Order: sequence, then C-alpha cells, then structure tokens
Amino acid sequence: MGGRQVDRRQRLVRVREAQHRMAVAETLLAQERADGIADNARRLARVRAEMFAEGGAQLGGGFAAMRELADRLEQAGRQLEGALYDARKVVAARQDRQVETNRDKEIALRLKERAVQDSEREQEARLAAIPRYRTMQQRGAE
Repeated sequence: MGGRQVDRRQRLVRVREAQHRMAVAETLLAQERADGIADNARRLARVRAEMFAEGGAQLGGGFAAMRELADRLEQAGRQLEGALYDARKVVAARQDRQVETNRDKEIALRLKERAVQDSEREQEARLAAIPRYRTMQQRGAE
C-alpha cells in the first residue's frame, strides 16, 4: 500500500511541476506582450513629439495635415495606454496563478515526502515484526 501511495504522490508532484512551468511560461509571455505594448507607446509618443520639435514656418495645409496626424497619434497613444493597462492586469493575474501553482507544487512535494516517510515506517514495522514472529514459531516447535 505504501509504495502505491508514494507512486501516486510522485505522479501528483510531476503534474504540479508541469503546471508551475506552464504558469511561469504564460507569465513571461504576458510580460513580453506588455513590454512590447509599452515600447510601442514610447515610440509613438517620441514620433509625435518629434513632429513639432522642428517648429519652422509651414504652410497652412501642411500644418493642418501635421495636426491631423498628431491627433491620430494621440488617439493611438490612448488606445495603447488602454491595451497596456489590460496587459498589465493579465500579467498580474498570471503572476498570481504562478504563485498558486508554486504553492500547489510545494504541497505536493510535502505530501510525497510524508508518503515516503510513512512507507518507510511501515516497512520498518514489518521488518521489526518478522523476527518476533519467527521467534514465536521456534518456541512453539520446541
């Protein structure tokens, strides 16, 4: 019985470790996505700022076109900020999941260790009982 318990616990440990590795990978992927969005937002803000940095004299039509482009860049920036907010929420959720899977993995490891200890105690009790049984058989034969 003890060996089967240890095998089941070992299987549970392997499953929990796999779940934890998957959670870590998902967290890293979500973080990379959030970093990419943040990088895009910085680049967009830099482009918008550079548009008006030169500040030379311009014709009205050119200035209107630049103003329209600046408005579109501003709108895209706000959309990226929303996407970044959502991506950071996903990262936080994935980190929470990673913590949960790590906790589950540690619990499974402790359960396996306890099953191993119980199995060893059971085995020792069996071994300790064998000589007494044989000694009783020998006394009965005398």
